[in-house]
Amino acid sequence: MKPTKPGRGRPRQTEITEGQSRALDELSAAIDRNGIAPTMTELGEQLGITAASAHQLILQLERKGYVRRQPRKARSLRVIRRPSQSIGSMKSVPLIGVVKAGPAMLAEENRLGEVMVASGLVGRGQCFALEISGDSMKDADMRNGDVVIVRRQLIAENGEIIVAMIDDEATVKRLETDDGVVRLMPENRKYKPIEVQPDSDFRVLGKVIGVSRKSES
Repeated sequence: MKPTKPGRGRPRQTEITEGQSRALDELSAAIDRNGIAPTMTELGEQLGITAASAHQLILQLERKGYVRRQPRKARSLRVIRRPSQSIGSMKSVPLIGVVKAGPAMLAEENRLGEVMVASGLVGRGQCFALEISGDSMKDADMRNGDVVIVRRQLIAENGEIIVAMIDDEATVKRLETDDGVVRLMPENRKYKPIEVQPDSDFRVLGKVIGVSRKSES
């Protein structure tokens, strides 16, 4: 049998590594959250690696046909296909309640069921899922009936979309901090920001890391 010449007669390699899978999941989640692709610095921070390493992962995914970008256009990355998911690459996350994405309210925090998400998105953190009810976050592409995947954490950065408790009520909003003032910002002009008062019982429950469309299952 004649040896195969480099670059000829070989099928395109499409299998991805765990690191590439995590990068693909985080890229997809960031686009869902923000409506735009992250910078390599932002992607690297989410993955716990350098911007250069994140760039290499994206180049590898681009060569394998999973992502595409427009030349000379910043933040133009798009996920164009996903690898077929196996049971081993998925993880169950508890669905624990319904969040009003309008007036802040949380249904009983009991376990309603489970949702399956890519293990690369969840990573090693503790996560839960909540169903959105309302349209105050629609401009962040979080619609009524969607399920948000939330990583449990007690602190969050300015500009991140979080699940927060205010006086025993919960809401999904974008966190805004300015000179000691904390506001929870809707992504719909019909709604007003919620300014957290100094005497309020306010705490962060977690950061939204992904969105599952109502039509997806």
